[in-house]
Amino acid sequence: MATTDRPAPEPDRAPCPCGRGDSYGDCCGPLHRGERRAPSAEALMRSRYTAFAIGDAGHLVRSWHPSTAPEHVDLDPEEQWDRLEIVATTGGGPFDSEGTVTFRAHHHRGGRAGVLAEHSRFVREDGRWLYLDGS
Repeated sequence: MATTDRPAPEPDRAPCPCGRGDSYGDCCGPLHRGERRAPSAEALMRSRYTAFAIGDAGHLVRSWHPSTAPEHVDLDPEEQWDRLEIVATTGGGPFDSEGTVTFRAHHHRGGRAGVLAEHSRFVREDGRWLYLDGS
């Protein structure tokens, strides 16, 4: 019986893990590659979630405010991020200098489901949104 190997889908054409409905190449991909800046605190939050989902620790460090950023981020390759749920936002728009995003990030590891819930704070410096901290 003959089989046909199909090429793997291009990552840029795959749905973006952040859940906005766009392809990764049109959504969080350009932010990860440094081709554009996040237009809002929520967009940066979504790009950070996507960085966790695809294992891009570099984007996490680059998008963290220098006053609170760790030197590096160790990601657990066994942790699978399933879905991001934005609960609320305050500020964080084009004319704001700070904003918050409250979210739930659904994940699983070894057959066990979990939810990371956080109220994240963001600041904009020199036109660039940065993650400050979360509680």
